[in-house]
Amino acid sequence: MVTEHMSKQDSFLSKEQEKLLKAFRKQISPMQHADHKAQVSNMSTEQAHVQNDDDLFKKAMQGVEKFAHSNHVAPVKVQKKKLDAQLLAKRAAAEGAHEHDTTAMSDTQAILNPVGSQQSLSYRTTTLQHKVFDELKTGKLRWFEAVDLHGCTVEQARTAVLDIIQMAKTENQTVIKIVHGKGPEAILKTYVNGWLRQHQDVLAFVSAPENQGGTGAVLVLLKRRVPIKNEKA
Repeated sequence: MVTEHMSKQDSFLSKEQEKLLKAFRKQISPMQHADHKAQVSNMSTEQAHVQNDDDLFKKAMQGVEKFAHSNHVAPVKVQKKKLDAQLLAKRAAAEGAHEHDTTAMSDTQAILNPVGSQQSLSYRTTTLQHKVFDELKTGKLRWFEAVDLHGCTVEQARTAVLDIIQMAKTENQTVIKIVHGKGPEAILKTYVNGWLRQHQDVLAFVSAPENQGGTGAVLVLLKRRVPIKNEKA
């Protein structure tokens, strides 16, 4: 950059050279000033552009609220859907009903021992440990599958109960849930109570805890299927 003051070397120049140098400085001074103005103008334009972008961003973000906590979404626990008893009955009719031992499930016992709609059901075999029964009663034993008998006829309900027990045995599961409801006459509840007491694979059953259906459902504990020696693990 050419300075406005003469350096020490300028004192050695001739008068003619000094005149030429002064003239040259006068010529470049307006150019430097113009360059400076252009730089300032460019900076102002860039700042205005940034401000416009900020304004546009703020307008676009109006109404958007910041997350109160982490933006990680907690996994949603998916509950199993209860099987539809009427659907099971239709499937059994289409595929051919499973071979159930219905002779050991007499309706007579149920009819002779009706239960109330709000009555709590409870049954266990004498060989079952009290600790296991208490875990069933408090809902600590996780059930494998559930079936809802609402809207079923007695025969549809019977088929559904037998089918869900068979399903659990096939999968070597021991706990199921049967939703019988608690209507004014508690018809299906009475039948379920009678059937389960007669079924050879039932070790215990009890009305579910309030958060799992209360007196409108039972949790059933089944015998574990004994694997055949030749059966693959």
